[in-house]
Amino acid sequence: MIELRGVKKTYYTEGKETPVLFGIDFKIEEGDYTAIMAPSGTGKSTLLNILGTLDKPTEGKYLFRNRDLTELSDDELSRMRNKSIGFVFQLFNLLGRVSVLENVLLPLLYAETYPKEARERALRLLDMVGLGDRVHFKPNALSGGQQQRVAIARALINEPDLLLADEPTGNLDSMSSEEILQIFDEIHRKGRTIVVVTHERDVALRADKIITMKDGRVFSEERTR
Repeated sequence: MIELRGVKKTYYTEGKETPVLFGIDFKIEEGDYTAIMAPSGTGKSTLLNILGTLDKPTEGKYLFRNRDLTELSDDELSRMRNKSIGFVFQLFNLLGRVSVLENVLLPLLYAETYPKEARERALRLLDMVGLGDRVHFKPNALSGGQQQRVAIARALINEPDLLLADEPTGNLDSMSSEEILQIFDEIHRKGRTIVVVTHERDVALRADKIITMKDGRVFSEERTR
């Protein structure tokens, strides 16, 4: 599904260069559950932003199902991202003024066509994450773990091919973290390709493959099963 070839990223601010990624090469197969593990400040979030087409590499190629995304325009990337990629963030990024159900439906407002079964799809996803009885609640009435489950349902509403998660348990206690990881396990069993960025070894071990980064480079790759 994904292949990175010599991906480099350098930021330019006020005439100064800040290199972050130094030639990243790896592949992720369809249906893989992959963890990218590294300490903070080593480029893993930058890499996730490139995988999610929120940022572009300075050099190198990003192939998604053999299509070179580095050659697409911003509008083409936006359409591709909305259709094919779901995001789960550490800080949830929910809208506090609208209900749980409306938060889940939000990405569909940017879809090319609004599905007739959108509400039913959202309700099914909320049932899947254990929040079928919270659809009319506002996010501030939920715990952190419940808010992250809403964020997962929102990420899946467009039925994306790829789910990207950036430190999805970083703001949660151990019990809520385990609940979130069990949901990821279930999503993976259903065939979804998942990439999780984390600095926690126990989170990474839930994946089929761990890519360890060090100083903006791939340090190692290992299969866990």
